[in-house]
Amino acid sequence: MGGVTVLAASYAGAASAPAYARLAGLAADLPGELLVRRDAGWPVLVYDEPADAIAAAAELREAASLVPAGELLRIALHTAPTTGPAIRHAEQLLAIANPGQTLLTATTAAGPSDTDERADAPAVRRTDVTLTDLGVHRLRDLSSAERIFELTATTEPLRSLDQVPNNLPVMFTSFVGRQTQVAALRTQLSGSRLVTLTGPGGSGKTRLAAQTAAQLAERWPDGVWWVDLSAVTDAGQIPEAVAAAIGLLVEPGDRLLLGQLRTKRAMICLDNCEQIIDGVAEFVLALHTGCPEISVLATSREPLDLPGEAIWRVPALAPSEARALFLERAGQEFPESDEAIRSICLRLDGIPLALELAAARVRTLTPAQIAAGLDDRFGLLTKNVRGVAARQQTLAASIGWSYDLLAPDERQVFRKLAVFAGGFTLEAATAVCDVVLEDFARLVDKSLVVAESGRYRLLETIREYAAARLAEAGEAEETRARHLEHYLTVAEAAEPLLDVDREAWRAQIEPDRENYRAALEHGLSTDPDRGRRLAATLRWLWNLQATGNEGIGYLRRAIELAPDERSLLQARLLYGYATVADTVDPFGYDAAGRGLALATELGDDRLRSLFLALVAVGEFFTDFQKAWDLTAEGVQLAGDNEPARNANIALQCVLLSLWDRHDELRPLLDLAADGLITSGERGIASTVLTVWSESLMSTGEPLKAVEIGERALAAAEPLADFHRVGTARGQLATLLVRTGRLDEARSLMRPLVELAETAGAVVPNLGQVMGLISYWSGEYDAAVKWTAREVAVDSPLANTFVPAMLLPSVAAAERARGQDAGPLLERAVELARRYNLPRILADALDLQGRMAISTQPDKAADLMHQALTIRVDHGLRTYLIESLESLALLANHANRAADAARLATAAAASRLALGLATPPDHPDLPTSDDPVLSLDDAVAYARRTRGSRGRPSSGWASLTPTEQQVVDLAVEGLSNPEIGERLFMSRGTVKTHLAHVYAKLGVSNRTELASLKRT
Repeated sequence: MGGVTVLAASYAGAASAPAYARLAGLAADLPGELLVRRDAGWPVLVYDEPADAIAAAAELREAASLVPAGELLRIALHTAPTTGPAIRHAEQLLAIANPGQTLLTATTAAGPSDTDERADAPAVRRTDVTLTDLGVHRLRDLSSAERIFELTATTEPLRSLDQVPNNLPVMFTSFVGRQTQVAALRTQLSGSRLVTLTGPGGSGKTRLAAQTAAQLAERWPDGVWWVDLSAVTDAGQIPEAVAAAIGLLVEPGDRLLLGQLRTKRAMICLDNCEQIIDGVAEFVLALHTGCPEISVLATSREPLDLPGEAIWRVPALAPSEARALFLERAGQEFPESDEAIRSICLRLDGIPLALELAAARVRTLTPAQIAAGLDDRFGLLTKNVRGVAARQQTLAASIGWSYDLLAPDERQVFRKLAVFAGGFTLEAATAVCDVVLEDFARLVDKSLVVAESGRYRLLETIREYAAARLAEAGEAEETRARHLEHYLTVAEAAEPLLDVDREAWRAQIEPDRENYRAALEHGLSTDPDRGRRLAATLRWLWNLQATGNEGIGYLRRAIELAPDERSLLQARLLYGYATVADTVDPFGYDAAGRGLALATELGDDRLRSLFLALVAVGEFFTDFQKAWDLTAEGVQLAGDNEPARNANIALQCVLLSLWDRHDELRPLLDLAADGLITSGERGIASTVLTVWSESLMSTGEPLKAVEIGERALAAAEPLADFHRVGTARGQLATLLVRTGRLDEARSLMRPLVELAETAGAVVPNLGQVMGLISYWSGEYDAAVKWTAREVAVDSPLANTFVPAMLLPSVAAAERARGQDAGPLLERAVELARRYNLPRILADALDLQGRMAISTQPDKAADLMHQALTIRVDHGLRTYLIESLESLALLANHANRAADAARLATAAAASRLALGLATPPDHPDLPTSDDPVLSLDDAVAYARRTRGSRGRPSSGWASLTPTEQQVVDLAVEGLSNPEIGERLFMSRGTVKTHLAHVYAKLGVSNRTELASLKRT
């Protein structure tokens, strides 16, 4: 198969010198070329054929078994075209082996298996070899993962890089030399939490840092995380970049991130810090202050200047290392050019990037010609350029020399590529720089452009050089204008996807986030029309990765470039601002109200519908009726436009759920959820699914509720939006509690609790959820404490519906710990009636009834039956169980033991059948041996003890609260549609209620009803 196969062997752990002497003796007895190496204490043998190397490994393993420490022997084999890379890779493989293992790479395992077909080849001994496939592993040289085989049969997992959480970059070239520096850095990191590698661009800071991190990864059990800051231009984006690299939740600022890292043992590698050095210094200082077990390894052209910082100035490669790097990157040996190669390495001062650029020239120039070219160019270095380090001058000269070797067309393309930020596609390069494929391919071949999985980028040092040449050529403004035009064209072409497939839109736009930032900055500064159009088109980008503050900054700038403009573009900008600000700064700027007025003026019904949904959100907390009216108008205006319609329907779903109108809610849920999920509108989809899960819990399908709650969380998580993920987690935790999965609920909420406690993050509904978890855990003091802020009479939300949602649970906890819950329940009843919250009203009335059993049993009966009637009328099947238990308590108090037992037994059976947990303060109730009543039969049985529906069968006292409301509005003269709109019900439902009223009161029409009412 060509090439060479290397066998490397060493002991695991710290073996003695005599042990290594014995190993050297065993290796000397094997066939193969034994290399004498000054940089390692273990033997390396070289073979022409993989089969011979494998046979030698088996012999060495057998011989070692007969000598002391032989069980600690590790052996590694690798096949490569040349000896140097083969040795380095074999030793990396050796480093992940366990005692007693013999490992092979796939290139060795694929060698000839039985005999070599060459006539003069010796017989190979492979017939009895069995290889075990250990799967794909990543070595610590940062190469791509590769398949590893084992000649032995052990059960220990390999000590590969995959055993430690990390996102260390894949390096497509080998790490040459620098072993002394890696060893020194390992020691330095043992005693310092902040080590900064400094040096000029191209000196190898990044590669040295990454290699050191890989070698030391096991020191940090919570991971080694690589954060490339080369494309970050705003210090405020540093926490976002770090959180994205580690996979943590993000919000503007670093508080949330620091809270998540506070108890972690990890290393964060911050690469390319120089362009935002002050911001990095502030971030690292905060990180080290708040996170005592986080280490930082940074690369920068200058130190961070922080207390305790260990500054490691990256030296040039040693001459032997520089030569090895040049030859390996050139991909061939030059036996006749040793002097020229030494000259190249010396004149390029051992700077890795310069050597790699020079090595790329061997395709067209000999080493002697390369050396001569450097002689001509290094005349620049005799000048004393103030403020520029000598090595930077050397690198600039080598890049300049490479630039001068380009053809004129190649030079023009190269310098124009400087306008791209964070990488680009070939299509973008073609549109912006008039790229010809052949020219572009040559730039890639010459290492001036880096190719990465279908995208391209310039190394930052090279990009800076290209930008300087672009400015000198007077082409910068025109090229940046074309860059803006290209990304505006792409964004506007992709915009329709926002209505049908946001995941596809995200996949197309997100990879070029840095380019869009650059285009926005240029457009808003120099080309307002295009800049404003781009800002309007990118509105949804800022709902991703918690970049809302950045987004509303761009949108606000765009709006205020033409504050008095009455155009569709201005309306779109206002809409974008309002959608992003909804979860970032909802009250900071009345974009929704201004946008609605402008859309109305322009006669754009679709935009009006979208704005109506946003304005309705603003009214939601204090005026349900107004919010409903706004969304009803929005649905009507939306027509067939699904995104606009669904935006309004989503809020209607929330309102209908709060009003417990579940029969009307379900069709809307199906409609909205399917449309939102299909279009990729994850934020609103998560809200709708959360509402759906709550509706299922209320109406007697708790297990399906958990399933939908899990879907809500799955919809939210890809957004990495702290607020939406927090809300979905809280809802799912609530459902888990009610279905008896208390430990899972606590685990789900634990990261959010830690954020609140350590980072001060405001987690949505945290008090409500943790209060519920505490209550169901029997921790009543904690339950009251968790909810104290939300239910306080001086809370910012005191005059909204929010406290009502918590008050019954808080009252139950207070009652369980022996406190007076009466005032809390009175407030709950008042708020529930004000906002028409049937479930909350029933909960409060039921608890009031329980409190009155011993002193006012008649009042208790009235309150409990009111609660039962509300629950029946609104289909709250889950909560019917609590009504049965309350009435069982009342019956037991009244010495009606048989009734109490029948109701209690039915309630217990229904809990079990529905999969509901039993609360910790559940009362002791008698049981019955009679056949168990179904839930519906038990409810009917309970109501028969008090008359139909728990009321008289006729007369005013027989009317339900809803029927009384219908009567009042009918007497006022409202029509059936008007009554339905006022009470949020269909005209058919109004008609049914009136029919019941007529039958109960013995009247036949509205006139008789009004007359009877007046008397």
